[in-house]
Amino acid sequence: MSGSGDDKHLKPDTRVARAGRRPEWTGPVVNPPVWRASTHLYATEADRKVAGKAQKDGDFFYGRRGAPTQWALADALTQIEPGAAGTVLYPSGVAAILGGLLAVLRTGDHLLMTDNAYDPSRSMALGLLKRMGITHSFFDPLDLPAFEALASEHKPRAVWLESPGSLTMEVCDVPALAATAREAGAVTLIDNTWASALGFAALEHGCDITVQSLSKHVGGHSDLMMGAASAGERWYKALRRTSHELGQVVSPDDAALAARGLRTMPARLRQSTASAKRIATWLSEQPQVAQVMCPMLESDPGHALWSRDFTGGCGLFSFVLASDDPAASGRVADALDLFGIGYSWGGYESLALPIAPHEHRTVMGSPTLTESGPEGGGDAGAGPRPALRLSIGLEDPEDLIADLARGLAGMENQ
Repeated sequence: MSGSGDDKHLKPDTRVARAGRRPEWTGPVVNPPVWRASTHLYATEADRKVAGKAQKDGDFFYGRRGAPTQWALADALTQIEPGAAGTVLYPSGVAAILGGLLAVLRTGDHLLMTDNAYDPSRSMALGLLKRMGITHSFFDPLDLPAFEALASEHKPRAVWLESPGSLTMEVCDVPALAATAREAGAVTLIDNTWASALGFAALEHGCDITVQSLSKHVGGHSDLMMGAASAGERWYKALRRTSHELGQVVSPDDAALAARGLRTMPARLRQSTASAKRIATWLSEQPQVAQVMCPMLESDPGHALWSRDFTGGCGLFSFVLASDDPAASGRVADALDLFGIGYSWGGYESLALPIAPHEHRTVMGSPTLTESGPEGGGDAGAGPRPALRLSIGLEDPEDLIADLARGLAGMENQ
């Protein structure tokens, strides 16, 4: 759905509050009503033919193309994404990832995918796309010379980025990677769920298509599944066409929930970010913790790039335990009272998830993560150290710290 209006002079919080609220969709009320309809009726046969031929954004055609509830959400997301000409909604974040890739890739093309990508993205390259005759290579996003060599060798059609990287939170030089991709004739796509458009303007930093899971920060309440992809004019048209060909549609009820969540997202992000920084700092001082992976901390290797390119963060980060016992992360998670154990993140509730990043890597590695030998501090050959990913919600950070202290203490008593 292409955006309307020119609120670029307004601050982000104001744009989020105003975006997508066209009078023709909301009428006299603040929020667009929930339009539930599969069939749209036409006054005359001539009107039907005109609508069928034009199929414009924001015009009624058929329920699969949406109605004001979905249009308002897509329009709002476009307006808060600098450089976007339009946004397409999908029934999940994974569907948005696939929608973005299929809008670009064809049989015989080559995809370069960051090695620290979200596991379903990796699985897509290894599975569905491979079955379609699309080849791939994983690359270390922190090794620019190696990436340049891969781009020169494979002449990729697309490059898939994620920054910070999934699970281990590495921040890559997105503008440099995107520039190299462009020189090689490739389209750059990025999973920007961690920061969202409010924390990282992906299109303005050189990406062509930016994808996010709306199930996370935008929904914010762990009660909906949805994704979105935004792009400039050229690639928005490709996204829209591919989505229509796949029959992608989102529920108007879910779209209404996402639109409602969007209005409070800036405030929720500020609180969860501040709490995450407080908790990550505390964890970095604990003897049971070997490493905290959080680019918002000055001690993190990716902090300089994060400070240069990002305007905000979120409540998601990871940490590695100072233990050679692979079951230790599970014991810590089981001992926590205020953290649920579950997938997803970005909701108002805090979550803790034991993770094994080494199982989701092909070319990248980290001594602390992948071995407990001389650099890891344990017995050589003992295996990877246990780690956890935390999603910090809206609880008081001091209560969460006290809960984590109990969990870490319990690990020592085993």
